[in-house]
Amino acid sequence: MLVRIFNNIESIICRTLLSGFVLLLFVQIVSREVFGYSFSWIEELSVYMFVWFVFFGASYAALKGAHNRVTFQFRFLPHRHVKWVEAFADLFWVAFNITFIWLSYDFVFNKMNKFWKSQTLGIEMKWIYVVLPVAFTLMTVRILQVNYIKLVRGEQIADPDQIDLDAIKSETSGHSALQEV
Repeated sequence: MLVRIFNNIESIICRTLLSGFVLLLFVQIVSREVFGYSFSWIEELSVYMFVWFVFFGASYAALKGAHNRVTFQFRFLPHRHVKWVEAFADLFWVAFNITFIWLSYDFVFNKMNKFWKSQTLGIEMKWIYVVLPVAFTLMTVRILQVNYIKLVRGEQIADPDQIDLDAIKSETSGHSALQEV
């Protein structure tokens, strides 16, 4: 159960954040247009939720192998070497993330002034910025996890951008043919 939650934590967080800030913005629009009143804190909270959504979404994209890469050069390599070249490139990504985690942790917990507060919510800004070390740590774990799956277990991670539309069409037509019978 805990493994399942961990493997889907970004999805859960992103869905919750997306639902939350869309609902808040809907309430803000209705409040303005119908009642002529706006809540100042809703816009600020929605922005913070969106920023968190982006960072956890980046971690989710790392889990799904969906980050953009330059892959043109892989056409000139034997297929069996591509995953090793990608893994080598991912080492630079991990090194960047570890550096960023250290710098952001130091900034949030050691250098950020305790009196820096959000304007309308009044909470310390470190609780907003804590997303940086948390999301980049999770992203680093996901990069290592994906490379483990590809290199050690030998499984292929399907790139969501490379979905075979013909296969989807044949599956859909197969389902519709079954429904007609």
